[in-house]
Amino acid sequence: MTSTASPARRTSKAGWNILGLLVAATAGFPVYWMLDTAVKPAKDAIDPDPSLLPTGFTLDNFSRAFDIADFWGPVGRSLVVSLSVVLIGVVVGMLAALAISRFAFRGRKIVIVGILAVQMVPLVAMIIPVFLLLNDLHQYDKLTGLIITYLTFILPFTVWTLRGFIVNIPRELEEAAMVDGCSRTGAFIRVVFPLLVPGMVATSVYGFIQAWNEYLYALMLLSQENQTATVWLGNFTTKHGTEYAPMMAGATMMAVPIVVLFLLVQRKMAAGLTAGAVKG
Repeated sequence: MTSTASPARRTSKAGWNILGLLVAATAGFPVYWMLDTAVKPAKDAIDPDPSLLPTGFTLDNFSRAFDIADFWGPVGRSLVVSLSVVLIGVVVGMLAALAISRFAFRGRKIVIVGILAVQMVPLVAMIIPVFLLLNDLHQYDKLTGLIITYLTFILPFTVWTLRGFIVNIPRELEEAAMVDGCSRTGAFIRVVFPLLVPGMVATSVYGFIQAWNEYLYALMLLSQENQTATVWLGNFTTKHGTEYAPMMAGATMMAVPIVVLFLLVQRKMAAGLTAGAVKG
């Protein structure tokens, strides 16, 4: 027997579909405008009466983006910083989350509250103390100093997120593995770690995006010679004005690593996001 949905239910479903399309269009329009501006003639990019539809196609903006300043240097430095932050953050964050989730120790609640409190502090409020601290440690204008800085605001989120994933993994799985002869470390590696991989992937993608897109600290803590990709985009703004078309071409090239990363880990990331949504 087949059942048909009531008119009210079909109307409600159609309404939600339309709302979803509107949200997708709103979120995707800036990306479309960036791509459109990147491939249109430079004179059309500054047209006071722009057209929503493509008015031309050219790759000269990409050539201009490569010529205006060094491109591969800033991109390479951004990759080094972002990947270092992800690797260090995930390893340290996983160990910290495991300790908070699985072990009872004095001051455990204070640590959890501290992790939440750190995330509430605006990043711009810490830039002067961070600058003074890095200068005292002789880490100013060094990628290592920028990596340490990024870890200070990415690690709390990593620890808190991974804690949610670990809490959702039943202790009974570890205990069963230990009954079968595994040590606590062996039970974690063989049982908990494989279940934690999707959550680690989702957290890593977030950390990579945060480090890759960060602008303020990279601008303040690095010189022109050591600038990252986001600061490199500022080269398109001069005293004569802003070259919008080449800037959008540069922004398009900067988005490529993020898109590639999403394509590589999209399945693991989707599983990780849903796995940490509720506590089982």
